[in-house]
Amino acid sequence: MDLSFLVVVVIITALVFDFTNGFHDTANAMATSIATGALRPKVAVTVSAVLNLVGAFISTAVATTISSGLVDDSKMTVPIIFGGLVGAILWNLVTWYFGLPSSSSHALFGGLIGATWIAAGSGAINFGTVVQKIILPAIAAPIVAGAVALVGTFLAYLITRRARKKSVEAGYNKGQIASASMLSLAHGTGDAQKTMGVITLVLITSGSLAQGSPPPTWVIFSAGLAIALGTYFGGWRIIRTMGKGLTEIESPQGFTAESSSTAVLLASSHLGFPLSTTQVCSGSILGTGLGKRLAEVHWTVARRMAVAWLFTLPAAAVVGALAGQVASSGNFGVVIVAVLAVVASAGIYVASRRRPVTPENVNDDPASTPATTTAVV
Repeated sequence: MDLSFLVVVVIITALVFDFTNGFHDTANAMATSIATGALRPKVAVTVSAVLNLVGAFISTAVATTISSGLVDDSKMTVPIIFGGLVGAILWNLVTWYFGLPSSSSHALFGGLIGATWIAAGSGAINFGTVVQKIILPAIAAPIVAGAVALVGTFLAYLITRRARKKSVEAGYNKGQIASASMLSLAHGTGDAQKTMGVITLVLITSGSLAQGSPPPTWVIFSAGLAIALGTYFGGWRIIRTMGKGLTEIESPQGFTAESSSTAVLLASSHLGFPLSTTQVCSGSILGTGLGKRLAEVHWTVARRMAVAWLFTLPAAAVVGALAGQVASSGNFGVVIVAVLAVVASAGIYVASRRRPVTPENVNDDPASTPATTTAVV
């Protein structure tokens, strides 16, 4: 397979996005287990990383949706895809810096839609598919997951109301190891496919694959490995928000949240709906807070997250459109966009070192300001 310089750059950029998706979404799978003490932080991200890689091989239904459904393939170009990826990466980094668990999925879709729209016009966007397979599921997912978690939490406390608290915690802690593992598997099944779909779209657009082709094996493996590596580094800032910022989580709530999220994500992957893992898991965690009597839900944090979700698609679309426009000028434009993206990413990372969140302080109160510590993602 003869790949041009631009195609190679875009494939690498797609894998960088997959890496940011991994550390951005680790919190979705493991935040509750870390918050309740069911798993030690480093053990949690290691287990999650391995299962993310395994999950990438389970299904390619979501990848097919992305590579042949959202936009008109005949109007797509490789620079457009590159611009969309850059928009998604930068939004992921911005929200990670603020500890906001926004949707990597919507960042990717927003970047691609914005870059396509500015270069090929609104006619190149399949808005019916966008509404049917992205917008409507995104609205329904946190509501459904939250409702399931609310009922599950109520029943979990009802069933164990006469048992000793220590015995209940010990039992649910063991259960969380299984439920968190299943959630990581579901995360790999859904999220790794998004990068598979983008790389497949690049190969189709460049003529390296025929229209409608499924992701090649090497694409499946590289996407799974990239998201697994990102997961292993751990998105500690977002883990803190998910585990401690929304509500105080006890073991029964953690088990219920993880189980509810897993069920919703696996069902959506089977149907080919590229749901946001973040929105599903956030809905489940809020549901557990509402399902436990006298539990306190931090609605201020929830509102900040909702604002981030609202801006994800348009913000990534604007950056993706600008990056795609510059990249369309040729290899020199691609280099300029790549350099600017690297500089911006480095600036965000340097700024994050002022208030680092690490495995050692991840369970501290989110409002606390840690002392000087070695910065970790």
